[in-house]
Amino acid sequence: VQLVESGGGLVQAGGSLRLSCVASGSTFSINTMDWYRQAPGKQRELVATIGSGGGRINYADAVKGRFTISRDNAKNTMYLQMNRVKPEDTAVYYCHVLDNYRFNFWGQGTQVTVSS
Repeated sequence: VQLVESGGGLVQAGGSLRLSCVASGSTFSINTMDWYRQAPGKQRELVATIGSGGGRINYADAVKGRFTISRDNAKNTMYLQMNRVKPEDTAVYYCHVLDNYRFNFWGQGTQVTVSS
């Protein structure tokens, strides 16, 4: 499975951004999809996760009520709608997939920078 993220960029605090992750290759085996992020000098952290059917959604406490994860299996695409962003949301955002064989796949990341 290959993953390509897009949609990152510079946004002012309080604004919105929509990230996309397009999967290709053995997409039939994709199970859970997630968004992670890594800020400078910090460990990579889980932001949101979504199950194979679009259910089993969970969010990190830091983004609950502001971010929305979704997926369109027909397009092999996952999204992260980011609303009311804060400077602390600044990070590289990574798409992650766990397939039915328990293999992990990562995208190359997309930079999100929130200015105050």
